[in-house]
Amino acid sequence: MTTDVSGIVDIVETEAGTARVTWHRAERARLVLGVGHGAGGGIEARDLQALAGELPGHGVTVALVEQPWRVAGKKVAPAPGTLDAGWRGLWPALAGPGLPVVAGGRSAGARVACRTAAELGAHAVLALGFPLHPPGRPEKSRAGELLGTGVPTLVVQGGNDPFGKPAEFPRGPYELIEIPYGDHGFAVPKRADTTREEALRTLTEAVAQWVASLG
Repeated sequence: MTTDVSGIVDIVETEAGTARVTWHRAERARLVLGVGHGAGGGIEARDLQALAGELPGHGVTVALVEQPWRVAGKKVAPAPGTLDAGWRGLWPALAGPGLPVVAGGRSAGARVACRTAAELGAHAVLALGFPLHPPGRPEKSRAGELLGTGVPTLVVQGGNDPFGKPAEFPRGPYELIEIPYGDHGFAVPKRADTTREEALRTLTEAVAQWVASLG
């Protein structure tokens, strides 16, 4: 399957401001994966770029979403309600190709995808580095957001993520893939018996297999 990864950019106006969507299109695509960034970075994150490079070859068009606060050059993400408003506003652009849309995100973007999946009619949810709790504060659990998606959900979590290690996650109607030794951004220490490239390969292969299983 040939792939167009030219990175066509759409500008989308939302209630929260101007958002930006960078498309990595697959020929004869069967799904769209719309994936948002976290509160500490943008779509240049290694995992997002790896998915954009790999999944179009599996029939999945990847749309990398930049929230309005990031497009505006701000350094601090707004409140969850504003993030959700931005995501809702750009959803019609993700659904525009007329294909099922998987809502995805990393960290704060994963929370947005989980919170809004049911109301927007997402086909499934991909949560990368879901921040189960603030570092060192397990009592501040956000498990309810993850457990309440109402659609097939895949969590990809670093084995050493300070925002929630895989063993801390409650049982629920979702799948969880662990990236051994990975931190919140899926980086691995030099002493680990794996490499950053292998960690990203584990991630992309797991996500490709999961999206292939979606009806």
